[in-house]
Amino acid sequence: MSSMDTYTSQSGRLVPVFRMEINTRPDDAERLLDAIFAVCPLTVGAYERNATVTAQGAETGRPGEQTVTRIHNDAFEADGTEVYPSVELKVSFERDVGLLQKIMEAVLHAHQYEEPIIHVREEWASRANYTPRNENPNRWWNDGRGTPGKVSLDQSRR
Repeated sequence: MSSMDTYTSQSGRLVPVFRMEINTRPDDAERLLDAIFAVCPLTVGAYERNATVTAQGAETGRPGEQTVTRIHNDAFEADGTEVYPSVELKVSFERDVGLLQKIMEAVLHAHQYEEPIIHVREEWASRANYTPRNENPNRWWNDGRGTPGKVSLDQSRR
């Protein structure tokens, strides 16, 4: 048992998780999240379906002659670098290899690429000592600002 296994503080503890980061087209992030959620609730405390989708960036690659890009796109020129819009979908879940296998299968089935870029890391995630009546002045229900304004995944990509 490592020192991380026994870490605690007044405010909470750390739990072992897998952290998965998936590069995807901006318009597919929600669909991939749906596929993951179908096999794992993505629970953090009392909340489900926890994920982060980054702002839109770019993904580059040089597809070769034997890729599906060449097979299915007559206008494709082999060995040219291509740049496409991309976001990163980030989720974490219990560090369980069986669950990881189910999530990987769901992602690989739902992803638009034949070789998606997926990173999986073993990490530790915080879990707060949940107290819904917490009087900490920095909590949103105590700071006078309330919850942040909501956005859709479409708006977060701009």
